[in-house]
Amino acid sequence: QLQLVESGGGLVQPGGSLRLSCVVSGFNFDDHAIGWFRQAPGKEREGVSCISMNGVSSMYADSVRGRFTISRDNAKRSVYLQMDNLKPGDTAVYYCAAKPWYKYGSRYRCDLRNDFDYWGQGTQVTVSS
Repeated sequence: QLQLVESGGGLVQPGGSLRLSCVVSGFNFDDHAIGWFRQAPGKEREGVSCISMNGVSSMYADSVRGRFTISRDNAKRSVYLQMDNLKPGDTAVYYCAAKPWYKYGSRYRCDLRNDFDYWGQGTQVTVSS
């Protein structure tokens, strides 16, 4: 059973930056793709970014591409989301989630669908002046 704990959220002004961290405990972290999702009040949860189990492949939602960067450090069992040039529309609770690589049939794939197997509790990001 995997457990995921997010941190790094907070209040930031438009144009500012934050770095979210997701630390994973339990077995087989290396066998899982990791995704970042967010949910704003009154809206459905949406995929933001994901990274394959081997760290080679990544994906970004159109709304964050060029501003957010995902990375992972398997030795530290951690995944990071660097968020730059933040906008008020980025305000949401951010969740990290894990899905085993075999569900993709490839170690090089990930996706932004909401069907990940394990989820963290979330961290609040508020972008406001």
